[in-house]
Amino acid sequence: SCTLTLQVLDEDGSSGEDHVKEKLKLVQNFLHVDAQDQLNSLEEKMKSSEMSMDVYLSKVKALLGKELNHENGSHVDSVEHNGKTVLSNGSHKDEHSEDVTMEEEEEAVKSPTASKGKGGRKSKTNSDNTKSPASTRVTRNAGKQPTIMSMFSKVQKRKSEDLNGDAANGENEGKKEEDDAEAVSNYFPVVFKHKELAAPEKSESEITKPVSAAKTPPPKCTDCRQYLDDSDLKFFQGDPDTALDEPEMLTDERLSLFDSNEDGFESYDDLPQHKITNFSVYDKRGHLCPFDSGLIEKNVELYFSCVVKPIYDDNPCLDGGVPAKKLGPINAWWITGFDGGEKALIGFTTAFADYILMQSSEEYAPIFAVMQEKIYMSKIVVEFLQKNPDASYEDLLNKIEVKTFSLTHTHTTVPPAGLNFNCFTEDTLLRHAQFVVEQVESYDEAGDSDEQPIIVTPCMRDLIKLAGVTLGKRRAARRQAIRHPTKIEKDNKGPTKATTTTLVYQIFDTFFSEQIEQNDKDSAGAKRQRCGVCEVCQAPDCGKCPACKDMIKFGGGGKSKQACKQRRCPNLAVKEAEDDEIVEEEDVPVEKPKKVSHPKRKKQTQCKLSWIGETVQTEGKKRYYQKVCVNDEVLEVGDCVSVSSEDPSLPLYLARIASMWEDTNEKMFHAHWFHRGTQTVLGESSDPLELVMVDECEDMLLNYVQSKVNVMYKAPSDNWFMEGGMDLEIKVIDDDGKSFFYQFWYDTDCARFETPPKTSPTEDSKFTFCLSCVRAAEREERERPRAFEPIVDKDHDSKVLYALACFQGEQFKVGDSVYMHPDAFNFSVKPASPVKRSHRKEDVDEDLYPEYYRKSSDYIKGSNLDAPEPFRVGRIKEIFCQRRNGKCDTSEVKLRLYKFYRPENTHKGVKASYHADINQLYWSDEEVTVNMAELLGRCQVEYAEDLNESVQDYSSGGTDRFYFLEAYNAKSKSFEDPPNHARSAVHKGKGKGKGKGKGKGKAAAQEQQDSQNEPQAVKVPKYRALDVFSGCGGLSEGFHQAGMTETLWAIEMWEPAAQAFRLNNPGTTVFTEDCNVLLKLVMSGEKTNSLGQKLPQKGDVEMLCGGPPCQGFSGMNRFNSRTYSKFKNSLVVSYLSYCDYYRPKFFLLENVRNFVSFKSSMVLKLTLRCLVRMGYQCTFGVLQAGQYGVAQTRRRAIILAAAPGEKLPRYPEPLHVFAPRACSLSVVVDEKRHVSNVTRGNGGIYRTITVRDTMSDLPEIRNGAAGLEISYNGEPQSWFQRQIRGTQYQPILRDHICKDMSALVEGRMRHIPLAPGSDWRDLPNLEVRLKDGTMTKKLRYSHSDKKNGRSSTGALRGVCTCSGGTPCDPADRQFGTLIPWCLPHTGNRHNHWAGLYGRLEWDGFFSTTVTNPEPMGKQGRVLHPEQHRVVSVRECARSQGFPDTYRFFGNILDKHRQVGNAVPPPLSRAIGLELKKCVLERMKEEQATDAVKQEKIEASD
Repeated sequence: SCTLTLQVLDEDGSSGEDHVKEKLKLVQNFLHVDAQDQLNSLEEKMKSSEMSMDVYLSKVKALLGKELNHENGSHVDSVEHNGKTVLSNGSHKDEHSEDVTMEEEEEAVKSPTASKGKGGRKSKTNSDNTKSPASTRVTRNAGKQPTIMSMFSKVQKRKSEDLNGDAANGENEGKKEEDDAEAVSNYFPVVFKHKELAAPEKSESEITKPVSAAKTPPPKCTDCRQYLDDSDLKFFQGDPDTALDEPEMLTDERLSLFDSNEDGFESYDDLPQHKITNFSVYDKRGHLCPFDSGLIEKNVELYFSCVVKPIYDDNPCLDGGVPAKKLGPINAWWITGFDGGEKALIGFTTAFADYILMQSSEEYAPIFAVMQEKIYMSKIVVEFLQKNPDASYEDLLNKIEVKTFSLTHTHTTVPPAGLNFNCFTEDTLLRHAQFVVEQVESYDEAGDSDEQPIIVTPCMRDLIKLAGVTLGKRRAARRQAIRHPTKIEKDNKGPTKATTTTLVYQIFDTFFSEQIEQNDKDSAGAKRQRCGVCEVCQAPDCGKCPACKDMIKFGGGGKSKQACKQRRCPNLAVKEAEDDEIVEEEDVPVEKPKKVSHPKRKKQTQCKLSWIGETVQTEGKKRYYQKVCVNDEVLEVGDCVSVSSEDPSLPLYLARIASMWEDTNEKMFHAHWFHRGTQTVLGESSDPLELVMVDECEDMLLNYVQSKVNVMYKAPSDNWFMEGGMDLEIKVIDDDGKSFFYQFWYDTDCARFETPPKTSPTEDSKFTFCLSCVRAAEREERERPRAFEPIVDKDHDSKVLYALACFQGEQFKVGDSVYMHPDAFNFSVKPASPVKRSHRKEDVDEDLYPEYYRKSSDYIKGSNLDAPEPFRVGRIKEIFCQRRNGKCDTSEVKLRLYKFYRPENTHKGVKASYHADINQLYWSDEEVTVNMAELLGRCQVEYAEDLNESVQDYSSGGTDRFYFLEAYNAKSKSFEDPPNHARSAVHKGKGKGKGKGKGKGKAAAQEQQDSQNEPQAVKVPKYRALDVFSGCGGLSEGFHQAGMTETLWAIEMWEPAAQAFRLNNPGTTVFTEDCNVLLKLVMSGEKTNSLGQKLPQKGDVEMLCGGPPCQGFSGMNRFNSRTYSKFKNSLVVSYLSYCDYYRPKFFLLENVRNFVSFKSSMVLKLTLRCLVRMGYQCTFGVLQAGQYGVAQTRRRAIILAAAPGEKLPRYPEPLHVFAPRACSLSVVVDEKRHVSNVTRGNGGIYRTITVRDTMSDLPEIRNGAAGLEISYNGEPQSWFQRQIRGTQYQPILRDHICKDMSALVEGRMRHIPLAPGSDWRDLPNLEVRLKDGTMTKKLRYSHSDKKNGRSSTGALRGVCTCSGGTPCDPADRQFGTLIPWCLPHTGNRHNHWAGLYGRLEWDGFFSTTVTNPEPMGKQGRVLHPEQHRVVSVRECARSQGFPDTYRFFGNILDKHRQVGNAVPPPLSRAIGLELKKCVLERMKEEQATDAVKQEKIEASD
């Protein structure tokens, strides 16, 4: 009765004081003496208030729980323990199977293969695999559960025969010792039991250390590890009276498969198999518990009660079944395949039989559902990643969440009946991550070795990091029999084999000295020298070994044809290095130190020198000659020679003789150097015979010359544009050891290959002319300010005034406006600059906010606190030089400027700039004197009233255009009308075709307009463009805005993006098919595709742009044969073939920043190598989109190329200042740092654009808002908003919709504070009611954390055993908590997961706009600054700079993906304007030469 009362009390659930006292009274007399002592001492402590009531109660409950279970254990369960003992001495044998003899039992004990030897179950090694699907099952000793690999097709590749033997043997060899130990412990259950119980007592006493009384974690059950105070802990409700014990039940005739006259059990080789329904699983204390959380593997005894049915019965109802009680303990559990259908079968093995699970009891259903959920989840994940290996973590979340929407519509993913799968969320995935990853591992193991394992996909890597999964846990228990493979149809929608032109194919295929593929085939006679892909193979030849000394390039004879000794490859069996997949994109690449280029050190040669002919020119002591004889070889000015280096390991230097002379008996020549291809960014990928011209030259003695060489200029052929795809040879000229060629001049800092400059010597300087010297002089001249046209002015004794000055190739006049660096001058008003206040709060309640301590750094991602100020703008009042001692010092030109204020420089501060136009200024009469050498460029500042067009039209006419309406008086802090001199007509002069007149009245203005338009007579025609991988059209949109191109064709395989492109470009032919298929059609002469769309033909495409995806080879290390063959078949290669075939005038390749670093920059080198061989001028650079007018950091690699005859564009100078740590844009290739041509660095002419500028005008919406068209509800508030809404009045706002996040995620978002820099670490640890009615749980901190110690209140900070340094325990996982358990679990390793669940900051910027905003995705800063939701599609589109009128297509996820994958139009617009400049310049030059020709013709007439 005592026990009954206790049970009633337990069910009653009231856990108060009186409840416990009641319990105490009942049991006091039954307790052991020591337990009574413990109770008494606890009571004392409570009374003397050493201990709070709560703690007292929880301790008493723990003690009682333990004691009562001991009692149960020793009395109530004695039968069962006897049962167990009985088992080991074999007295139950007869009921089980007559043929088990004592010998076999002994053998079972010895043999590690026997299933733990319980009940003499036979070893399975030799058993035949047909009888039972449980045949080669992993038993308990082998560790973990079996896998669901069975669901997938790969399995079929393994033969089932070898599985049997292997599985059993392989599984056990390594585990022999521990198995034996385990077997013994099972044979002596009593010993084992004591051992097991002893441990928990110790740990409890450890916990009791009085650190801070209130902080002891609540007690856990020592068996099932569940918290005893957890409301979800349920007890097994007991068996019906009719229930039988396992041995009785197994002999029940209702379960017999045979008629009684057949010999019942004897025919079993294996354990009998039955199905069970209405089951519950519990530990020996009766706690219902999961069986998949590692308990069975840890030898915790779990039992189950159920109704047992014969194996052929598929009906889960109770009819015809035998009720059974306390079956077990469970030795192993396993999963067999999805049985051709969707359901996985789960089974238990006990000492007596195998049981296959059907339906759980009602009380056990919640626990069992979780189990089925995992299995189903694994199936989804493996199938998804098998078809989409390049998917991201966010894509997987979509898949899971969408899957549960579409369940009703598709046949493929009907979840098992009785499972509520409408609630699959990220929490579900993280909860089961360990299990899912283990399934993936086992799936990979069964797969083909040549397939990339799923485990290394970006998605799995992110999941493993986020959830803190331990890899390789199942290694021991890995190989299993899978019995019902379920097919996964491979989706062959991926890109086909690359279609390439011969040239591109050869460069990519034969680049590595011995190609990877061919090696294998040709290795018959020839010894294979290298894999071509390892560090060794990619190193340059050493130049020192005998093999190198014989090479022609090092001055040898070239007979031996041996490979460099230093490059003999160590790993011909190319190691499949997985590490190259695992490098993530770093924010700022680690730059190597800059290599200082040493002057060339040459070696003199012994040689006979004699001049030939007379002196041709004399300058001072120098007598110039045209020819010289060196060692019987005649050299002329203009010939090329080789010079050997002092360091014999370096190849010979090559130079052109610019001039030769003698002075003071030394015979000299002036060398204009060439660089070899290896000295350019191309490195070892360059053509060994190709040279480039550089601006380097020097005087040297003629006796340094080694010999004459032939260097020819390879000019593009006359029919170059139509010869695309026709080059069949990589080789340009034959190698005779003395011949080289060049096509380009090369800029060593910016890595620009350009057509060599056309500068020819005049008649009189023919023998002294050096192009390099001329260019150096021009450069120097540009960089020195020069003043012209002195103004005679008697008043100034101290200075001379000038009307005009030149600097950097531009003319500046008095009255012009200029840019200066922000340091050049300050203003009289000190604006209230934002104080860099620390966002850290000091007095935080650590029990309520247990993760806040992780916010130690003040740096906030996406904050503009460090952004520099934009350039200062001034108007030139005077240009002058100082007089010193009466003489004018022209070496330093100075400017006297009027300062312009920007709105934020006035006393109103930053707030004023928010509503003002970005190019609005205020005149001021403050003046400042500056050095002209510090000038950063010219701009145009006009008084708005004097414009004869609207301010809007004037401003959009070009960058560098500012206006003012008022003057600012800093003294009185007031705005006034500008004074007359501010708007006077000084502006008559024209600087470089930029009209800047300032007439009063209409007539003068008219006159000025006319003069302004004269030089603009050249109108740039729009280039016909083909946009490959166009997405929804961001790149094209920017080019259209720049007026540079019209996109006539676009290729986009993904249907929703292609539809979006069509919506925005109705005139474009959009091909929704594989670019390889299209190129093949065109190259084979087709005019249309299968749908009848007209294909662009050779000569049609003038501009080719696109961003080929780079999955599969994008790791950072070197290539191995798998990644290399992926690369050779990649879309980059197809895209370059488009370029080779169509030969457009301009080519642009856009990609992620790390495109230039992939594979030690090999991807970049081979891309440029192709372009150079085709004859394109080309260069590369990294641009930051935030510097061109979006509130987002997005660094992108851009490769530009221009056909012969065009000008190679430069990269656009930044327009907006931006956060400096996002602006590291240089690229290190082969230890040399390359920069783009941008001269103004991180400066900008405009202020930075913020999140507030971007979206503060959009109406408030809720989580899950789905209104596709709503009203703006208000006017635009900032300049950016006015631009982005467009000039046309648009009443309708489209796509301001946001993802509907699950109730738990929504609850978390609601609790993220609005302060800047808030993220998950600001979440409170609370129980709150969610919108779906469920309650969150508090996150429990039950482990000590080695790294972080305890909180200020003495609380523990670890949520898993791993925080103390031991391996993770699956039982520690928690779910349904406001603070996501996985973040503190793995936070110490991942920068505290800064930014997850992060809010955007109004004054900051977006992190790179992602294809799918997920608070726990790679980029988790996706919450609105004030609303409790993730950002909307329209907000993302604005962060990318898409106009509000731009349309997207498909469902919300499709739209997010279109936006996230796009190139921001403001970035492509800036590039488009640079292209346009190049075209203009070329047209002007052509006009000029035409005019000269015309004059000549007229003269000859």
